Amino acid sequence: MSKARLVITAIVIERRPPAEVIAEYGVSKSWLYELLARYRTEGDAAFEPRSKRPHTSPTAIDQAAVELIVRLRKQLTEAGLDAGPDTIAWHLEHHHQTKISTATVSRTLTRQGLVEPSPKKRPKSSYIRFEADLPNETWQSDFTHYRLADGRDVEIITWLDDHSRYALHVSGHSRITGPIVLATFRETASQHGHPASVLTDNGLVYTTRFSGGRGGRNGLESELRRLDIIQKNTRPNHPTTTGKVERFQQTMKKWLRAQPTQPATLEDLQALLDAFIDEYNHRRPHRSLPHRATPATAYRARPKATPRTDRSTDTHYRVLHDIVDKDGKLSLRLNGQLHHIGIGVEHRRTPVIKLVEDHQVRIINATTGELLRELTIDPTRDYQPLGRPPGPRPGQNRRPDPRNGSGLSGIS
Repeated sequence: MSKARLVITAIVIERRPPAEVIAEYGVSKSWLYELLARYRTEGDAAFEPRSKRPHTSPTAIDQAAVELIVRLRKQLTEAGLDAGPDTIAWHLEHHHQTKISTATVSRTLTRQGLVEPSPKKRPKSSYIRFEADLPNETWQSDFTHYRLADGRDVEIITWLDDHSRYALHVSGHSRITGPIVLATFRETASQHGHPASVLTDNGLVYTTRFSGGRGGRNGLESELRRLDIIQKNTRPNHPTTTGKVERFQQTMKKWLRAQPTQPATLEDLQALLDAFIDEYNHRRPHRSLPHRATPATAYRARPKATPRTDRSTDTHYRVLHDIVDKDGKLSLRLNGQLHHIGIGVEHRRTPVIKLVEDHQVRIINATTGELLRELTIDPTRDYQPLGRPPGPRPGQNRRPDPRNGSGLSGIS
């Protein structure tokens, strides 16, 4: 018999004093009287288990928001794009002016039966992550297979920027050969500049280091050596080293398969690839980038790295993340001395990236990629001013000045 029935029996049938029942069964006075009132109203139904869910949920999203989440999930899935909670939350905020947390979106998708249970994956904390600090610091390249509508197998080569995940070049070919790899590299470099290094697997079109010395360097290896570009290759049987370009190819092929009309020729395939690259680079939020920025924004936000032909220099490069304080300033320690950099109160609380090259500093808006300020630090000064005339900027309220009767500073 449950404790609730024992308590009711003691009170109603045995007519024992409530204080005695409370002491014997170790229940609170409020719980006893609440149970007693429920029993007198509902009878034996008072002993049935009850949900602890609150009667109202003031913070719950409304039905219109639920329908919008479901509609976005359907649209993104049918388009072959990522439709996870992070991406849906990004679209809600940027395209529908509705801010809903990722956790709430995830719970909504689960309640609507739109999430398929899957085995637990390896925890992200077990991975060793790496990322180039600057655009063009490292390019990753790989190629993958795709089947046309007429049954022919073709291959797609990709050159991807490691730092920003920007798709620099994607093209389809009947078969990827060494000359094609070299030609696509030169075409990409002519558009985006030469990288400081490239990272690929050990395919013969990229390197001949496992060919037993037959034939010497291939075309790409000779080109990279001529331009003083560092060539890096993965260890055998370690595809995760080039995981960024591998993951990109997975996203690309998922999108291609979702298209209602499958390509029948290489020209049709290239047209679809160009459409996907435009969407991927400029409009699709990337979950691996800060603030879910697009690859194009991340690629333009920082200066591009270049091959280092002079190895004797020892320039100190730093990439620092910060937030503009309430007074519109940032701090930077240089040679053991703390300097303060004026940015402007209009940018207060803005997340920024500080790119430091010895005394040269560039301040970038971490969300939009906008260059907020570029300067050379004067080591003899603590505060690095903006160079504006003193006083508030046009359109800003002036602070009261107790030194004059008008209450406005700077007015005589």
